Amino acid sequence: MLEDTIVAIATGRNEAAISIIRLSGPHVFEVMKKIFKKDLTKVKSHTIHYGYIRDGEEIIDEVLVNVYQGERTFTGENMVEINSHGGIFITNRVLETCIKYGARLANPGEFSERAYLNGRIDLAQAESIADLISAKTKTASHLALNGIQGKISLLIKGLKEDLIQIITQIEVNIDYPEYDSVEELTAESLLPLSADFMNKINKILENARSGKLIRDGIATVIIGKPNVGKSSLLNALLEEEKAIVTDIAGTTRDIVEGSINLGGIVLNMIDTAGIRDTEDIVEKIGVEKSKAMLSKADLVLLVLDGSQPLENEDQQLLDLTQSMNRIIVVNKKDQGVHIDIEGIQISAKNLDIEALEEEIKKVFQLGKLSHQEDIYISNIRHITLLESAKESVEKAIEAMNMGIPTDLIVLDLYDAWKALKDILGEEAKEDLLDELFSRFCIGK
Repeated sequence: MLEDTIVAIATGRNEAAISIIRLSGPHVFEVMKKIFKKDLTKVKSHTIHYGYIRDGEEIIDEVLVNVYQGERTFTGENMVEINSHGGIFITNRVLETCIKYGARLANPGEFSERAYLNGRIDLAQAESIADLISAKTKTASHLALNGIQGKISLLIKGLKEDLIQIITQIEVNIDYPEYDSVEELTAESLLPLSADFMNKINKILENARSGKLIRDGIATVIIGKPNVGKSSLLNALLEEEKAIVTDIAGTTRDIVEGSINLGGIVLNMIDTAGIRDTEDIVEKIGVEKSKAMLSKADLVLLVLDGSQPLENEDQQLLDLTQSMNRIIVVNKKDQGVHIDIEGIQISAKNLDIEALEEEIKKVFQLGKLSHQEDIYISNIRHITLLESAKESVEKAIEAMNMGIPTDLIVLDLYDAWKALKDILGEEAKEDLLDELFSRFCIGK
């Protein structure tokens, strides 16, 4: 793969002032010499050159060409970026000309994959590039930048170093016994080091839940019986008429979705069909969908009609969501509150929802997340591997306490070590790389 010279449009495929066509590979300057009429091997790296892209004698476009030579490039190989005029037709003509004279169209994420394969970045940094592109808030972009800058990698390397200390104690003691027994070695050295490792990894995993919320947003389900104001609440939060609002119960029969930025975190809002017993086949399907959404929610907003006494359907929903992360929302306070229940009082119809927004920020500590300097791991692959490493060290600690021979204990520690290496991609298999980089956009 690295023997090919690849090309792709690095900017959006729409009309703009400028488009960037990116090339990378061992023969990039040979391709450019055929279409740019200038020997870019004789210019300085990281310089810009004016000229024309040609297909034979035909001038395609007037361009500026950025030249990057050697290993000091994003991909770790020779690169060129052609800055063309941003018309869709012209951009595609430049791309087609590059392909005609020797380049190959890049696969999704292939530039980042080459950066990884050439040792410019590790796998955690590569995945952070995709996270930055898809970030929807300032907080999410800051988290992704931490990953690109290698801060997550440093965190993982620190855990690896802690494991090395434990493994080294065991391996050295096997070859050069310093302690008279396994119990003495365990008590004086292995257990204290293992406890320190567990404290660190537990803190990282505890923060990981917050990191996942920053990256993916908070899945928020609005639930309640029909005609309590769920759709009005969704519209008020979104500040648009996303859902149909009428006085007729059962108007919302399917899932209605939307997203808002609250305190630097995205709330993925889902307005569900009102939950009640019904003989209407279509409404019944909507009710079943509503119940299914509850199992996927990070937050449940249970809406009650404050202007009416509690009914059996309200109580059933209170019981159903009791063990969930929920906020009880008492709506229609402008009509007077006639129920005795603790909850956040709002008037969705009058857009009086500030108290609810503040409660959501409080529940998820959104202000803290927006200004927190801690490094958050949010990638589910990283989290899964960290949990695997933790589980392996827990097995090792259990074996230490049971007095099992150290040459067996060290096997679990090596399993933890491998899980941490997999986060950085130090021994990544080809099929894993294909899967990860296929999720990137073309040109990155």
